[in-house]
Amino acid sequence: MLNLSVLLEDSARRHPRRVALVAGDRRLDYAEVDARASQVARLLTARGVGPGDRVALSCPNLPEFPVVYYGILKAGAVVVPLNILLKPREIAYHLADSGAVLYFCHEGTADLPTGEYGREGFEKTAGCREMFLITDGMFPDTSETFESVPREPTDTAVILYTSGTTGQPKGAELSHANMVLNALTATRLFDSSPARPDTHLLTLPLFHSFGQTVNMNAGLSAGATLVLMPRFEPQAALRLMREERVTAFAGVPTMYWGLLGALDHDTEGADHLARNLRLAISGGSALPVEIHTRFAERFGIRIREGYGLSETSPLALFTDPEGEPRPGSIGVPVWGVEARLVDRHGETITGEGQVGELVLRGHNVMKGYLNRPEETARTLRDGWFRTGDLARVDGDGHYYIVDRAKDLIIRGGYNVYPREVEEVLMSHPDVSLASVIGVPDARNGEEVKAFVILEPTALITETELIAWCKEQMAGYKYPRSVVFSTSLPMTATGKILKRELSGFPLPAPASSRASSPG
Repeated sequence: MLNLSVLLEDSARRHPRRVALVAGDRRLDYAEVDARASQVARLLTARGVGPGDRVALSCPNLPEFPVVYYGILKAGAVVVPLNILLKPREIAYHLADSGAVLYFCHEGTADLPTGEYGREGFEKTAGCREMFLITDGMFPDTSETFESVPREPTDTAVILYTSGTTGQPKGAELSHANMVLNALTATRLFDSSPARPDTHLLTLPLFHSFGQTVNMNAGLSAGATLVLMPRFEPQAALRLMREERVTAFAGVPTMYWGLLGALDHDTEGADHLARNLRLAISGGSALPVEIHTRFAERFGIRIREGYGLSETSPLALFTDPEGEPRPGSIGVPVWGVEARLVDRHGETITGEGQVGELVLRGHNVMKGYLNRPEETARTLRDGWFRTGDLARVDGDGHYYIVDRAKDLIIRGGYNVYPREVEEVLMSHPDVSLASVIGVPDARNGEEVKAFVILEPTALITETELIAWCKEQMAGYKYPRSVVFSTSLPMTATGKILKRELSGFPLPAPASSRASSPG
């Protein structure tokens, strides 16, 4: 029997008075976090939530996220973390698709009214019975206890929604064994130990697999202190790193870019930070060699890169712990995971430097996509997970991503699925056809760009259409630029050739009002 909640419970038993969470002036020790998670578990069981029931959670990086997360697990239920940037339409979809019976949603702020969006989405979902509004400090400091419900290692612990490469967002079912082993693998890779506890600056969103496993689950399992930052801001991050003596930082490339830029205006300099920082981890997208070099010069340590997906819990490959980081490489398979390259027929590619699809097998691979047996069968073949990413491998077994999965856009570390954006665009009465691609962007890695054919009578402008999209989609999804045209490059069968869009000489529509500057 195995329950993911053991990662918190074991540390609370061994180090009850060690600080687990820091958020502003709030400091919670391990015993307090575990007791408050037990309160959540008691609340859920009183509401009739049982083993295997799904409970959704929308919350920024605040102490309430791990408290509710582990409370759901203690009750034997399944955690469904939701992106806090989702709008009501998107929340309703995720609640319905996951079959969530209850929904915990943070009240949000004036700038991001998560609670209002959550309430509207909840009210559109017939199967979700009850919504709890999370407020800061809503769980009192009591000595509650709760005996966690035993689960089988193969039972689902967490459902992480991923856009993938086809269709609407789908839920990857991750088992208790998937999540526990991935967290313990991370502690092994990072040389983490309760005897020498780390202090993590947690700027990665906890609803995402990267922050959830690498920082929260792995960190708490090793008795670390997590300094929670709801929104990344470089100057504030540097201040927290100094004040809290942060030893471990994990981020996407744009965060490292922001930190280096902020250091140029930081009077204390990097020396003070480098005295404590021992571990820097990057993931989400390729880290430019220049950032590798500049960070090593300023901090005296090398950034270690990894690769993974929501479907792989997420760690799959990582910098060889016994070697030096190789800029541009995603590393080698982690303990217990196999990787290989295959051609379009599924045959293994063995030649050094040849490009093929990266496929993975191991304890980290998901059970499948929730209620999507056909998509699961296409993605999981003979136990191997088809990533859809093209890669090559050198003679020492280090892998390098050559191209990303099909049309997937990665904007600032967030996955944006073009088809979902296209479907929203085409729901506008003035839009006849839309195609969305990612274009290079210095700050976010990629930016979302839409190519649109309007209805003959349409008079909408680029600015107006972008503003409308902003109301319909999460902030990282909506297009920042729109090009209006009378045609798009297509194959003989009518399929849009996205790879040609960036350089295609698009004919502009006759209406000057509908024309685009870009």
